[in-house]
Amino acid sequence: MALTKNTILSHKEIEHKIRRISYQIYESNVNETEIVIAGIESNGYILAKKIKSQLDKISDINSTLCKVTVDKNEPINPIKTSIKSEDYANKSIVLIDDVLNSGSTLIYGIKHFLDVPLKQFKTAVLVNRNHKKFPVKADFKGISLSTSLFEHVHVNLSKQPYEAYLD
Repeated sequence: MALTKNTILSHKEIEHKIRRISYQIYESNVNETEIVIAGIESNGYILAKKIKSQLDKISDINSTLCKVTVDKNEPINPIKTSIKSEDYANKSIVLIDDVLNSGSTLIYGIKHFLDVPLKQFKTAVLVNRNHKKFPVKADFKGISLSTSLFEHVHVNLSKQPYEAYLD
């Protein structure tokens, strides 16, 4: 039996979601002068770059991009960031990933940033699934999707046309 690809979001819809999430981040940080946009490698980081680009177009907030490297197979392993903790201390941070599935990657990423004082911490995802094992939520989400445990969400942001699909 052949697997079928069920499109969740088209290229145009993904671009719209990125723009909408960017506006939501701006509204949530309208009184800030600086914000850190932290993306979980690899798709979360690609999404973070796209959101930062939109945010730079719509606001005068100084945004810094940060790559967050989490071992998704062993998230308890040390997490690396492309900027030093001094560079995000006492700032507003938005941690971004492409898909919120069980919540483990996001919660370990959040835990890493909580080692320093922050002004505000929010999370954003393109696709929010409802299979969380951890008490973590996305503050900003492109789409919420109820799926079975046997289905997998794929997100392609590295080449056009962008797409999100279920198989």
